[in-house]
Amino acid sequence: MNYRFQNLLGAPYRGGNVVITKNTQLISPVGNRVSVTDLHKHQAVTLPIYTSSNICRLAASPDGTFLIVVDENKRCLFINVPQRVILHRMSFKERVGALKFSPNGKYFAVGIGKLVEIWQSPGFSRAVFAFERIRTFANSDDKVVSLEWSLDSDYLLVGSKDLAARLFCVRKLKGVLNKPFLLLGHRDSVVGCFFGVDKLTNKVNRAFTIARDGYIFSWGYSGKDINLDEAEDDHSEPPSPDTPERADEVMVENGVGIGTDIKKRKKYDGRGRESEDDDDEEYMHRGKWVLLRKDGFNQGSAKVTACDYHQGLDMVVVGFSNGVFGLYQMPDFICIHLLSVSREKLTTAVFNERGNWLTFGCAKLGQLLVWEWRSESYILKQQGHYFDVNCVTYSPDSQFLATGADDNKVKVWNLTSGSCFITFTEHTNAVTALHFMADNHSLLSASLDGTVRAWDFRRYKNYKTYTTPTPRQFVSLTADPSGDVVCAGTLDSFEIFVWSKKTGQIKDILNGHEAPVHGLMFSPLTQNLASSSWDNTVRLWDVFASKGTVETFQHNHDVLTVTFRPDGKQLASSTLDGQIHFWDTIDGVLMYTIEGRRDIAGGRNMTDRRSAANSTSGKCFTTLCYSADGGYLLAAGNSRYICMYDISDQVLLRRFQISRNLSLDGALDLLNSKKMTEAGPMDLIDDDNSDEEDGIDKQSRGNLGYDLPGSRPNRGRPVIRTKSLSIAPTGRSFAAATTEGVLFFSIDESFIFDPTDLDIDVTPEAVEDAIEDDKVSRALALSMRLNEDSLIKKCIFAVTPADIKAVAISVPQKYLERLMEALVDLLENCPHLEFLLRWCQEICKAHASSIQRNYRNLLPALRSLQKAITRAHQDLADMCSSNEYTLRYLCSVPNNH
Repeated sequence: MNYRFQNLLGAPYRGGNVVITKNTQLISPVGNRVSVTDLHKHQAVTLPIYTSSNICRLAASPDGTFLIVVDENKRCLFINVPQRVILHRMSFKERVGALKFSPNGKYFAVGIGKLVEIWQSPGFSRAVFAFERIRTFANSDDKVVSLEWSLDSDYLLVGSKDLAARLFCVRKLKGVLNKPFLLLGHRDSVVGCFFGVDKLTNKVNRAFTIARDGYIFSWGYSGKDINLDEAEDDHSEPPSPDTPERADEVMVENGVGIGTDIKKRKKYDGRGRESEDDDDEEYMHRGKWVLLRKDGFNQGSAKVTACDYHQGLDMVVVGFSNGVFGLYQMPDFICIHLLSVSREKLTTAVFNERGNWLTFGCAKLGQLLVWEWRSESYILKQQGHYFDVNCVTYSPDSQFLATGADDNKVKVWNLTSGSCFITFTEHTNAVTALHFMADNHSLLSASLDGTVRAWDFRRYKNYKTYTTPTPRQFVSLTADPSGDVVCAGTLDSFEIFVWSKKTGQIKDILNGHEAPVHGLMFSPLTQNLASSSWDNTVRLWDVFASKGTVETFQHNHDVLTVTFRPDGKQLASSTLDGQIHFWDTIDGVLMYTIEGRRDIAGGRNMTDRRSAANSTSGKCFTTLCYSADGGYLLAAGNSRYICMYDISDQVLLRRFQISRNLSLDGALDLLNSKKMTEAGPMDLIDDDNSDEEDGIDKQSRGNLGYDLPGSRPNRGRPVIRTKSLSIAPTGRSFAAATTEGVLFFSIDESFIFDPTDLDIDVTPEAVEDAIEDDKVSRALALSMRLNEDSLIKKCIFAVTPADIKAVAISVPQKYLERLMEALVDLLENCPHLEFLLRWCQEICKAHASSIQRNYRNLLPALRSLQKAITRAHQDLADMCSSNEYTLRYLCSVPNNH
């Protein structure tokens, strides 16, 4: 029961910027969570950290240790990425348009509305208020949208929507006149501004500003042109803004034309005392900046939506609203690549540290691409499900997870790496049900397009398609354990079709239901088929004997789903009134009922005019799943909770909250009447003129046409709910198909002291003494009574290979499961493969009869053991295959001494 959040699969990228740290670590926002992808190892993990709403801005420290996350509610988190913990929290007063760390890591700049604030970066030490604001620049006339630091962290180049870029000096100068230098001439928002560096002197000598209308301005810095010792009196009035400028120059921040003689100016420090500037000090924002050239990207009406610059390669990458990106060599503006990624706008474009990889994000398609521009090949092409995930299922060996969604796609995920390695796109309508075959290499999928398809993992193809004489919409699917027949339930004709798996011919059509058949499952014991329907019944069918209905279980409300216990002796069904009914499949009687209406209650929609406690609609379970040993049940539905019940006592053990994202409907319980108007809630009134500049599209998820009776449209806001649950056959993890994606929970591996049979003589010292006295059987028994993982593993390795058989025979039956769990952990993390396999072999030989008698209780541990051995076998096979030619070469070389 000690499950915790492990990963988020199938969730698409939906906007915001991405960052790359340590050259190969891609950090991207996924709703209100952060995903970290190792591009070298091809592993993706979602941090167990969440914000209150969708994330819009990210910034990483130069060494990749710290991460600043800002969401749409202007709340900021300061995260330690390696430790996956939140160090500090704070809130900004306005929405953040730009965010970036300084190159030295001591500060970070943030564009808050029209302001630019410089904050000192917090560290590892605890503080009452860790964030310290150093400076604030309030010179912009419109929202700040881009920031860039100089290499020495002394200057800041800021672009805003007021058609200008400004050069600020971050250090507090001795003079009181410290206005920014203006870079003018743009006709649209400055979406990108960057510093160019002289490779010989490693100093800033150029700057580039990119306007949203598709033009790039190249600026040159010619050094110290203004002699501060000859400044004129500080009371001199600046010239009129209408004063004509030279074509190749722009105005200086103090209003003094470049190249004019300036008399000595008096300076004052912060206390008003007169002081002098250092004669040798050079201030870039007071120097001579000239416009070198202005170039256009020639993309017609397309706007620039993303851009980045790499100082080492002196290259600029630009993404446009028409899905095209361009790679240009600066300062000559030579186009290297001009390619189309999609038809939708690119919302982020980033170089990695070395500059050999480009990362593109498209929020509309929920896609992230990493492209190597020299070899023109993909490093990563990851795309989650664009619409809601409808179904999820584990493979028999618990290594893979299959998902189907409203976007007509079936994806298969590797749970070890967290990445999708197969995508099937042959369906033409929403995928509603999935089923893994027992051979572990075949997958069945049902869809509203009227087909059931069989997929082969080895050949990556659809090898068989099951259809009906007239088009039907399938919403449920199952296959018998032997794999002889395939069954699917329909939405429109209320029938159950039975096909022969090998021939693809229809063997039978089961009639009797009077409403859509949303639940199908074969009994592992009797091979009877159970079906649930909205006609208030659960029916048992004998498919192989063709006897029709064997038994009917009558309910008082619509039956939403049905599932068998792993031993086949019990059946659970959920109804529209929020109850879970447990039936004895042998005697055909109702055993007991769990009233889950209050357990699943929680969360109100934005359109509701009452709080969640007073709302009575939608509180029901739509998906059920037994644990591997049948001891507890997971249930979820139209709520933000997943409930875990103890079946024997019919009590609620735990509730998992699937989301705390306030950008979704159903996250809040209470009603704020101040935000409710006659036209509806104020939060649903869109008063934003445009969302194009922000790089985030406001869009709704797809909804199927067969939602539950009484459900209301969400008016564009996704509603928190769980559509499908699946527990791994090993029992160590479970997956939930939710609105935000597929949540993956696994057993918490942290140490919890839970002794099995504790006595006054059972101590760690007694275990150590038994090992020293060479009494390894006693030491192993004592360690398992203590149930301390480190001691159990120490005792396992204290046994010599010759004594493994004798010690395995002496292990008590009640400790078999615990010993198998320890062996599984060692097989996954220890190199002593032959020694551990010998342990597994002797345990299975010595306790074969006990394992057979207690198969139900030992099933999760046995499946975990099988999974670990299978993975080790695959790793060895891959290693031998990759080294085949090397081994042949070494064997063919003559051995000359």
